[in-house]
Amino acid sequence: MTKTIKRNTPEYELVEGEIETIRYLEHGYPSDLIRWHAHDDYELHFIVSTSGKVFVGDYIGNYKPGQLILTGPRLPHNWICQSNEPPTDTRDMVIRFDHESFAQGMKIIPELSEVLPMLLRAKSGLEFLGEDPDYLKTTFAAIRDASGLERLTLTLPLLKKLSQSQNYRLLSTVQIDLKSNENLQRKINTVVDYVTQHYNQDICLSDASNLVSMSDSHFSRFFRKATGNRFTEFLNRVRISRACNLLTETDQQIVDICFQVGFKNVANFNRRFHELKGVTPRDFRSQSSNRLGQYSETVF
Repeated sequence: MTKTIKRNTPEYELVEGEIETIRYLEHGYPSDLIRWHAHDDYELHFIVSTSGKVFVGDYIGNYKPGQLILTGPRLPHNWICQSNEPPTDTRDMVIRFDHESFAQGMKIIPELSEVLPMLLRAKSGLEFLGEDPDYLKTTFAAIRDASGLERLTLTLPLLKKLSQSQNYRLLSTVQIDLKSNENLQRKINTVVDYVTQHYNQDICLSDASNLVSMSDSHFSRFFRKATGNRFTEFLNRVRISRACNLLTETDQQIVDICFQVGFKNVANFNRRFHELKGVTPRDFRSQSSNRLGQYSETVF
């Protein structure tokens, strides 16, 4: 079956020669598909090579081989390799499916509803922890090489297994609506790209509005409609997301992390952190250590 990719759309949507419930895509590095984008499908991403930064909604974290993330419809995401990574034929193995297929299928096959709670959580992006990379690589390869009913029957056990897992973490704290027209979508992408690259620097509303040639008041209304958050709220969410990553994956002092992610004083950092996470940075680090400490790092 021939597969092509529409490269004139922000989503880089996959176009199939026929309708399939389960679709498969993989790409290497470098690739045109490595960019901030969103689409209507769920995507289950299994990273098999390279390391770098992962962006899901307002979440910023590190990625490495073995990472498994499920992104929901319209949730923007991207994986950016470290600059010194050599080219590779296969970096990302991806299983894609749409919500309508499962919603309609549940009416006929009620057992499909077992995956519904996981799909609802995927609106924020789900990272699954502690999954066996050998099992994942073998399963994704089998799904890639299958088609039709065989591909579906190979995928359902994987989705069932993941839906029953309690070893996951939610990633994004906001839902970004990128269903606007292409011109407005480019504008929001420009701002979000800028924030995710410069969150540790001084950024004000005027900086963002100037990027897209809008007045401050017009941009403020536009950004809130697109993201559900005021610009400063989104900026703080991105900074806190990065702080969570540093608290979990490093032993840096909390005060150092505060300044590293762009806050100017510890009191404001602690206040904003507690508003978004419901705990102090110190308690967050302790809870994350207890939950994640059981998993050893695995690479291919």
